Amino acid sequence: MGDIDGSTAELPAAGAGTAPPRRIDAHHHLWDLSARPQDWLDAPEAARIRRDFGLADLAEVTGPAGVDATVLVQVLDDVDETADFLALAGESELVAGVVGWADLTAPDVAEQLDRLRSGPGGDRLVGVRHLVQSEPDPGWLVLPAVLTGLRAVRDAGLAYDLLTRPHQLPAALVAVRSVPDLVFVVDHLSKPGIAHRVYQPWATHLSALAAEPNVTAKVSGLVTEAGPEWTVEDLRPCVDLALEVFGPDRLMVGSDWPVCLLAGEYGEVLGAAEALLCGLSPAERAEVLAGTAARVYRLGRR
Repeated sequence: MGDIDGSTAELPAAGAGTAPPRRIDAHHHLWDLSARPQDWLDAPEAARIRRDFGLADLAEVTGPAGVDATVLVQVLDDVDETADFLALAGESELVAGVVGWADLTAPDVAEQLDRLRSGPGGDRLVGVRHLVQSEPDPGWLVLPAVLTGLRAVRDAGLAYDLLTRPHQLPAALVAVRSVPDLVFVVDHLSKPGIAHRVYQPWATHLSALAAEPNVTAKVSGLVTEAGPEWTVEDLRPCVDLALEVFGPDRLMVGSDWPVCLLAGEYGEVLGAAEALLCGLSPAERAEVLAGTAARVYRLGRR
């Protein structure tokens, strides 16, 4: 495995002549700007993705990449967006699950989840997420109301996606230990400082989180953290660490499309992930490319 200081070991080439495993894109988005404006897209650097992205656009990129199931993840902290995503998923053979949003701090969070699950496409609700990365309080995840909300997510049989930055990982660890029977999924490996090769204290915090058996993680969103001139080798230290501390059976791959278009095309991003997994056995690769996501989100069993 590569060292986190940036040095890498020689990895064997992927085996030839083996059938490609089934692929699940465990993290992507959609949006309709006429229905819900996205203020974050007003930034000049977001110009390329300042348009609508729908199911037809998704099918156009997933087909050539061999992806046959996806997980659609919330963009806004808006329960109506989640209801719309579920309805879309209910009409789609491609979107197998939705990680939506509910107000974890609200006394009626359990009722919110029940309403979502009883609506159109409600059986596709597989998890909940909040834009924790934007919360000014680094301890937001351990607020008493939030911990109560996380227990409601657990009681609903859903997973919880952690969208955090490295400085929020200590609070995430407390939350994970406070609700040990809830499955947590770390999005984007918690956004390590790839562009500037700043890996500490991120590496230490992520390793501590990985030591908890109820935590899984996504190899996703890394190309945008690396910047538009990224290479596979830029990503390797972070993915090698994730493989070391989580293992293949607790890692999954997500494109973070269409956000990833700011740094690379859909096929390039998934291709980079495959290149970084080439040292694994076929069974281990199958876990990262599909098995973990199917199991964690219980896809196809709702």
